[in-house]
Amino acid sequence: MGMTQERMMGRSAHDLRLDNLLNQPGGRTIRMSFPGREGRWAIQQTSFRERGVPHQLLLISDLSRALREEERQAWQRLIRVLGHELNNSLAPIKSIAGTLRSLASRPNRPEDWNQDVERGLEVIESRADALSRFMQAYTKLARLPAPTFSKVQIGSLVRHAAGVEARLPVEVVAGDEVTLAGDPDQLEQLLINVVRNAVDASLDPSIRTPGSVQVGWAVNGLSVEVFIRDQGPGLLNSNNLFVPFFTTKSGGSGIGLVLSRQIAEAHGGTLTLENRRDVRGCQATLRLPLDSHGALQ
Repeated sequence: MGMTQERMMGRSAHDLRLDNLLNQPGGRTIRMSFPGREGRWAIQQTSFRERGVPHQLLLISDLSRALREEERQAWQRLIRVLGHELNNSLAPIKSIAGTLRSLASRPNRPEDWNQDVERGLEVIESRADALSRFMQAYTKLARLPAPTFSKVQIGSLVRHAAGVEARLPVEVVAGDEVTLAGDPDQLEQLLINVVRNAVDASLDPSIRTPGSVQVGWAVNGLSVEVFIRDQGPGLLNSNNLFVPFFTTKSGGSGIGLVLSRQIAEAHGGTLTLENRRDVRGCQATLRLPLDSHGALQ
């Protein structure tokens, strides 16, 4: 707080510029400036009595160091994934380019050298395309526009997302018709991404018999919950689910879930994934707040 313990002892909350915090609920994170220190602080408070006299305890914790460490770890994870993807493309390009240079410099080239050149160029083109897709995915993630809100019928979005998938029948478990405020295009993209992931999981080669996929919705208090259930192998490591560009799929971009969560949070909602308890597979749950009307139709 920019003050020594000796200077703070015996001073009132008003003297320490803390009186406004006493009237606010605890469990909050605020940005506040103190003499010599500005940053984000966690606020906790409670009441107690000592010898019959009521007191108020205010606990203020500096979050700056914890937030910097969290940011540093996030950058490390992102750089590690970026480096992995770039090396996957650049290493074979460099290797094949060196081989083709060596082949072209030979005085007596083999008869099938044209075929070797064609195969090498195909690999270079393939890896360049993969790198281009990767950069396009990065741009898409970094430039997600703010949602344009209008009235959205959840049932219509869910049915459309289920109908887009042609590899496996997707069962729709309909709830009460709900209208909320949201960006229909972004929410539709979110649902298509998650349903596609569910179908990918249910068709995983490690499973002998393809599993089923269910998608549905229900009202829970002041929010609507959309669930997508698959019968895939389940989550092996949930720590990397929302790490940008991390993917275990061949040809995957690693941004589908990250982009979907960004869309959910831009609507004031959440997107979570967890293994199912009763059967094999995973469940994704999208929670969205109902709009001010929040009416069942």
